[in-house]
Amino acid sequence: MDSSNSPSTKPLYRGTQIVWYILGIIEVLLAFRFVLKILGANPVAGFTAFIYGVTYIFAAPFTYVFHVSQVEGSIFEWTTLLAMFVYWALAIGIIKLLLIGKTVSTPEAAVKLNDQDKK
Repeated sequence: MDSSNSPSTKPLYRGTQIVWYILGIIEVLLAFRFVLKILGANPVAGFTAFIYGVTYIFAAPFTYVFHVSQVEGSIFEWTTLLAMFVYWALAIGIIKLLLIGKTVSTPEAAVKLNDQDKK
């Protein structure tokens, strides 16, 4: 059976698209947070407050991992960068997990197993 014609191919593809889309949204929001903090944006301004409020849930688990570097109102938030990296790594792991369900032919599996054996 050709793995590209498998009934599981399209749902797996859609699943990976969804993971990348969600990751993209989280990464963009966290990037806004990082830039606003480093530029010393006014935290009570509407947009700034919105971004800080929305991203708090994503940044909170990493809040006390590193000390915050602050110079005259500008905050270099290491924790936001760590959060971005962790969510990216998590997305890669989810994608890999989804791809385990991909149908492979016996010859394709043999080639991949041989490649893994060489590593």
